[in-house]
Amino acid sequence: MMPELFSQAYLPTLLRYLFIAVGIGVTMLVLYQVLTRLGVRAEAATGYTLITPWLLGFLIWTAFPILASLYLSFTEYNVLQPPQWVGLENYGRIFSRDIDFWPALRITVLYAFLSVPLGVAGSLLVAILLSTNIRGLGIYRTIYYLPSIVPAVATALLWRWLFNPDAGLLNNFLRPLLRPFNLPPPNWFGDERFVLPAFIIISLWGIAGANMVIFLGALKNVPRHLLEVAEIDGANAWQRFWAVTLPLITPVIFLQLVMGIIGALQIFTVAAFIRYTPAAGKFMNILIYQAGFQQFRMGYASALAWILFAIILGLTLLIFRSSEAWVYYETTRK
Repeated sequence: MMPELFSQAYLPTLLRYLFIAVGIGVTMLVLYQVLTRLGVRAEAATGYTLITPWLLGFLIWTAFPILASLYLSFTEYNVLQPPQWVGLENYGRIFSRDIDFWPALRITVLYAFLSVPLGVAGSLLVAILLSTNIRGLGIYRTIYYLPSIVPAVATALLWRWLFNPDAGLLNNFLRPLLRPFNLPPPNWFGDERFVLPAFIIISLWGIAGANMVIFLGALKNVPRHLLEVAEIDGANAWQRFWAVTLPLITPVIFLQLVMGIIGALQIFTVAAFIRYTPAAGKFMNILIYQAGFQQFRMGYASALAWILFAIILGLTLLIFRSSEAWVYYETTRK
């Protein structure tokens, strides 16, 4: 039974994997021979050959889908039938007739603009706390980092329970504080006024994760002699941080802002596993998912995705443009 099951279920897949591996290997050998015959040095030819698997993966699984989605954004495509060219109709429908688009854009952009600065500031604060020399520092760093390795789905389910309006831990804490004012505890995901604050609070769950580690490395790289000179000149701890430490870590803050904006505008997992009132608006990635994989309007979903890409690109370029005014690089001469 087992050999039969293997030959039917696993052998075809295994053969396809072997065929692809052999094809990639042959491509690498051919590329190396072609490059050496064209006069490329052996060292450079070897380098190009070794990155061939990654390059093929990038072209096939990243570049081609990106270009395909751009084409599909100008078509009506329901997956089951060939795409039909409709030009700018999808974009016109999004901006003029889609009642979900503008609320989705509003809540997504507001979430990014509020959660990213709070997250960056929180990560920096935790890194400062964990850069001090105290006993058991390694244990504290491990404990602070643990929440970031919890799967996103588990995190969403945990916060959904914490924000439960009747039995949630947060409302159980708030209820005695609000009782003297005759105020009911918030219905976090049932009232559109509290949906955005709830998601911003959830976003702070990961402030002690990878961002904290990056900030911790940046703080450790601040030259000690500069801090010592400032201390000799009479600067207190806050002045040393503001005048010495902060300017030297602005490149890392810049990186965190860029990556944070890109990530926040693409929020999906937590929003997908937490049911909240539609009156607050759907996040953009949720809107894209529903259009593409629930309604099978792949052309329309592609247009939404390219609008989101344009927003992310525009905000990223804006941050890059503003960096000249506030990011300090030691090697830069003005």
